[in-house]
Amino acid sequence: MSKNKIIFLTALTFLIMSCETMKSIKQGVTGEKVTSTDEFLVKKKDPLVLPPDYENLPTPSERETAQEEFSKFEKKLKKNSSSENTSSSESSAEQSILRQIRKQ
Repeated sequence: MSKNKIIFLTALTFLIMSCETMKSIKQGVTGEKVTSTDEFLVKKKDPLVLPPDYENLPTPSERETAQEEFSKFEKKLKKNSSSENTSSSESSAEQSILRQIRKQ
């Protein structure tokens, strides 16, 4: 074989090997376009609306009473947990829950 044929066959081999599949070769030769999703398509959203209970927002005085109730609850919870810890430190969580249920 001549030197030109060897170079031509080597170049052709590299060209064919560089393609992933025969489908990609077909797409390249025919100029077929790949269908894909439209990344620029913008989906319209609903307009902004006020929530239904917007008029019923809590007043500052209601917030203060809620914080007071929460702090009372925390104090009571700490008091109960500290009394349980002093009475029996080896009791399981299940037993402490059962004791709380019986108290109520």
